[in-house]
Amino acid sequence: MSAGPAFNPLLSLLELGQRARHAESANELAFLSVNDSRALAPYRQAALWFDAGGVHTLSGVVAVEGNAPYAQWLDALCRTLASQYTADTPLLVDPTQLPAKVTDAWDEWLPRHAVWLPLQHLGNGNDGSLTRGGLLLAGDNSWVPEQLALLAEWMDTWQHAWRGTQGSVRWSAATVPARLRRWWRAPARGSRWRRRTAVAVLAIAALFIPVHLTVLAPGELVPANPATLRAPLDGVIAEFAVVPNQAVTAGQPLFSFDQAPIASKLEVAREALSTAQAEYRQTAQLVLNDPRAKAQLAPLLGKIAEKQAQATFLEGVAQRSRVVAPQAGIVLFDDPAEWIGKPAQTGERILQIAAPDDVEIEAWVPIGDAIPLAEQATVHLYLSASPMTPLTGTLRYISPRATARPDGTFAYRVRATITSASGQRIGLKGTVKLVGERVPLIYWVMRRPMASIREFIAW
Repeated sequence: MSAGPAFNPLLSLLELGQRARHAESANELAFLSVNDSRALAPYRQAALWFDAGGVHTLSGVVAVEGNAPYAQWLDALCRTLASQYTADTPLLVDPTQLPAKVTDAWDEWLPRHAVWLPLQHLGNGNDGSLTRGGLLLAGDNSWVPEQLALLAEWMDTWQHAWRGTQGSVRWSAATVPARLRRWWRAPARGSRWRRRTAVAVLAIAALFIPVHLTVLAPGELVPANPATLRAPLDGVIAEFAVVPNQAVTAGQPLFSFDQAPIASKLEVAREALSTAQAEYRQTAQLVLNDPRAKAQLAPLLGKIAEKQAQATFLEGVAQRSRVVAPQAGIVLFDDPAEWIGKPAQTGERILQIAAPDDVEIEAWVPIGDAIPLAEQATVHLYLSASPMTPLTGTLRYISPRATARPDGTFAYRVRATITSASGQRIGLKGTVKLVGERVPLIYWVMRRPMASIREFIAW
């Protein structure tokens, strides 16, 4: 009985080269390199790696999971080999010559022996990024020089086929205008239909151009961190010591309440305190002659403490009735004449004090224009006083609920932090433009009409 034909590695090399030249895609070539290279040299595992994309293909695996620990460790190993070894000949990998962070997990992922086949002649891919790579083979036994020579020749053939697949999909954008002009001017039957088709295609394509979804809303410049002063007590405001937009310093008097009722109550409390003290002294003198009077001292002391507390409280009210500035800044409030003589309730806002340069943008977005806004979304304020120089800011917050406005409508309050010095005073009004995410042009055009139609037909 005659034995079968002897194994000839050169025939296997020729067969692999033929299959590589006839490969129809880069993925087919990658599959061929990691799974069929064992026809030249035995191995257990293979990985095709590129500098730009990391681990591209693994032997015996349909798809590579880039976030898997094995793929991440292989990427670190191949990246180390590519940086330490720049020649284009096969390299028998010695784990002891590699960094500890790579060799510590070697026994967990790979057999003892490995060979690195550099790929230095890949050329540029579609994006110009695939310029360097390598094929890593790992097995239980080392490889002899003859096998390494076959693998080197096979990789040279494989890289030639790889460059062919990359070149077959190259396309230069510089030739597009000329090709379109030739197609447009070419004399052919049905040229009118061709032009109409081209215009229709361009119009449909234009509908899908991505644009920013934007809305306009009324807005103004408001203080970012003002100190709000509220009425400390129930009473009538008697006078203001400042005027609107006046610069004040900390501790400067701002306004005061009518002192007449406060002073009268304080005087009554002090008189009651004096009476209680006199009554106590008189009773204390009687104790010397009448021991039974000693029992009256404790109630009298309690009465004195009560009257003292009332007097102290009214003294504090009298002090709080004269309001001073807690910090330096600009006073913000309406006409003082509207407050003088008007009863104010405790907690009612009277005025604000804000730093002149501490301003931000406030806008009121109608319910129908409440588009999704990302964190730090761009906001532009076009002031009526200077519409050609908009102020730009970033979204700070948007209220979760709509608030009733003076005109009877409901809107969402939006606050935005100004990214640069504005040089504009607080209170200036204008139009705010809020920039949302990118959407197709057709959605940008049809958003409001479709919303109105749905409200009308309730669908």
